Amino acid sequence: MTSRPTGFDAARYVRRNEVERLINRLKANRAVATRFDKRAYVFHGTVTVAALRLWLCA
Repeated sequence: MTSRPTGFDAARYVRRNEVERLINRLKANRAVATRFDKRAYVFHGTVTVAALRLWLCA
């Protein structure tokens, strides 16, 4: 029988999983996944628009 690591925190793991799934949903947008934007502020705007689209369509 295998056991969990001694430092396992179930609540932290659940939160991390939620964040990873959100990032994967954002990467469904090609512009976010490939990062064509040269400037950070343009990329930030692209991620913001992708997040708004997820929020409004959900």
